[in-house]
Amino acid sequence: MAGTLFVVATPIGNLEDITMRALRVLREANLVAAEDTRRTSKLLNHYGIRTPTLSFHVHNSRTRLPQLLDRLTLGENIALVTDAGTPGISDPGVELVAACRQRGIGVDPIPGPSAAVLAAVGSGFPLNSITFLGFPPIKAKARKEWFEAVAAAANTLVFFESPHRIASTLAELRKYLGERQICVAREMTKTHQEFLSGPSNSDVFLSLTIKGEFSVVVAPIGPPGEGSARADDDAILAAFRSLDREFQGPGKRQAIGQVARRLGVSANEVYRVIERAKL
Repeated sequence: MAGTLFVVATPIGNLEDITMRALRVLREANLVAAEDTRRTSKLLNHYGIRTPTLSFHVHNSRTRLPQLLDRLTLGENIALVTDAGTPGISDPGVELVAACRQRGIGVDPIPGPSAAVLAAVGSGFPLNSITFLGFPPIKAKARKEWFEAVAAAANTLVFFESPHRIASTLAELRKYLGERQICVAREMTKTHQEFLSGPSNSDVFLSLTIKGEFSVVVAPIGPPGEGSARADDDAILAAFRSLDREFQGPGKRQAIGQVARRLGVSANEVYRVIERAKL
């Protein structure tokens, strides 16, 4: 009798974000197929799990896939994990799941963290219709077409970006989206978690720390005041702090007005945020 492939979601940062069921499956499986065995070993060691691991990533999937299928066919249970979050999203896990389905091998997804879902929920944008786009293309022509499609899409969008390309991607969003709201989530669930929101052409994103993992959420298109998210407190505070020191103290009112114009919010809203932060 064939074994089962368990598709196990693991923490995207904070190691406490894992379910008791996921821990049991990882402990009882014959093998853990991991995108990066070194990163997965940190999680397993943290919870005292001694299950053997085997690397399974985009560079070795062609040879590993038949090996894993053979072991499943012989009756072994395998837990599939990615570096962080839910396997099968922008990694070769989807190929293994599809192959198991074709061969009649059982697949059991174990729910848990997803960076895309967490970023979308944290953005505050309407989520009745949402599209996940993976990573933007790298080549110029495909990249241009991709950003044009993003600009034309009416619903909420979410995608990932690497720290090496986040600056250029934000510059492209600024060009194609203009006043359309976006939210950039960085290092979610970790110590330096950050959510920045505002119009894509806002200077608030110039203060973004280019380090860590990024998820970007694009708000849906809608009439002014309908379906567009307001800048959050973090975005307002970041914009305020980024201003030159000459605007502080006696010039506080001028700074508040400038932030309000940048983020498309009222001066009263900016004032309330600044007062709560005691700046």
